[in-house]
Amino acid sequence: MVSKDFIRQMEGYGLTTASILYRMPDHPTFLQTYIWQAYDLAPEFPVLLEFLDFWQRELAGPLYSVTVSHAQLIRPAEFMAVEGEINIH
Repeated sequence: MVSKDFIRQMEGYGLTTASILYRMPDHPTFLQTYIWQAYDLAPEFPVLLEFLDFWQRELAGPLYSVTVSHAQLIRPAEFMAVEGEINIH
């Protein structure tokens, strides 16, 4: 059985991590950090944008900033040409 995360990676999704700073509802001068991670498509980030829409619609803590990092975990292998060969017996 192949995992759905692996299938998503084969479709071009990469691991996206968002560091979300938001204001505490009861203490708006304080900032709190929330780390969100999922497989998403760069540079549109539809999954992250859906989550942020949910956050703004349903949660009380207003967003302050969102920092996003993204990595393709499955990508073409690097190929390096070798000019010589040494055989050891």
